[in-house]
Amino acid sequence: MLPQEILRKVRKIEIVTNRLVNEGLAGEYHSVFKGRGMEFAEVREYQAGDDVRTIDWNVTSRMGHPYVKQYVEERELTVMLAVDASGSGEFGSARQLKRELAAEVAALLAFSAIQNNDRVGLLIFSDKVEKYLSPRRGRRHVLRVIREILYFQPTHRGTRLAAALDTLNRVLHKRSVVFVLSDFLDQGYERSLMQTSRRHDVIVIPVIDRREGELPSVGLVALRDAETGEERVFDTRNKAVRREYMRRGERRREALESMLKRASIDSVFLSTDEPYDRALVEFFHLRARRRRR
Repeated sequence: MLPQEILRKVRKIEIVTNRLVNEGLAGEYHSVFKGRGMEFAEVREYQAGDDVRTIDWNVTSRMGHPYVKQYVEERELTVMLAVDASGSGEFGSARQLKRELAAEVAALLAFSAIQNNDRVGLLIFSDKVEKYLSPRRGRRHVLRVIREILYFQPTHRGTRLAAALDTLNRVLHKRSVVFVLSDFLDQGYERSLMQTSRRHDVIVIPVIDRREGELPSVGLVALRDAETGEERVFDTRNKAVRREYMRRGERRREALESMLKRASIDSVFLSTDEPYDRALVEFFHLRARRRRR
């Protein structure tokens, strides 16, 4: 059995995210992810007003009078959550850790998906694939997904997005919706991400913390890389040091935004010091409106 502390935290996330789903995200989600298209259902006799383009000429010729094809929306979708569990996710200077923010957002997406009767899968990665759950439906499965994201202990602390994306390209045989939740403190994954976006509907969710691009003036500060263990000391009283630190953060974000724009991959940036629900609802709203044009 799971410890009561874990069950309480999972239940709290379920309550919070279900409320957000019921307050509007589910509708926005459905308007964006309506299914893969239309699939053939049956043929019936032609009726006045039917679109002549739907006439089934083979059946019509056999029966001697017009028949038309009927289609229904192919509703089932597969939603895959690719969640970064590397060491840098244990950082957070505001309301929560980056890993905790990623878990709540993943839960929100998962509950939105099951309200749509979509299947939800999970891939947890560091610099290797740490855990894979095949896509399934249902609340019980979604709760397992959330528990894994919150409490799975990775064996590695580094980040290798390419390994996760290459795995998804191998195991997902049908077009799926892929959410990638990571701080993207990695290099060399661009080609794999573009390959995934050609096969699937990819949405990138960078999870960031403002202290990764901004240092307060508090004197000498020792910062340790959570993934490599490397430690550096910064004199934060020095304005030039703070400016350079900020420029590095800005360049990382600009490089990521530029790459995503070139690849036509949608993204929504989330920060540990800001509410995520409004950002997600606005993102889905804008995406749905763009697709209706």
